Amino acid sequence: MMPTRPLAIVFAILALLAGRAAWAQPVIPGSTAFCLYEVPTDETGKRRWINLGIVQYVEATRTELKIAYGAGSFGAGHEAKIPVANMEEALTLMEKMRRVAAACR
Repeated sequence: MMPTRPLAIVFAILALLAGRAAWAQPVIPGSTAFCLYEVPTDETGKRRWINLGIVQYVEATRTELKIAYGAGSFGAGHEAKIPVANMEEALTLMEKMRRVAAACR
């Protein structure tokens, strides 16, 4: 059965490209409507979590992983930007997110 959610398709493709498994954050099984993933602290030191159930898209570059979430139209809403050292690290972080999202089903 093919995933019907675009984010699930993106994660599946990138997981294949990553080539190696990554451990996921501990998750209490529950609902995809409230599926928390901790992102690095912001510049003020606040701990932050995003709800993977409302992620619109993820962009990976050699320097950052950008997660857009929380709005009704493509590209609107909020962003979480995570600095990375290279594309492999970005893909590893995406694999962690995919595993957390899978555990929320």
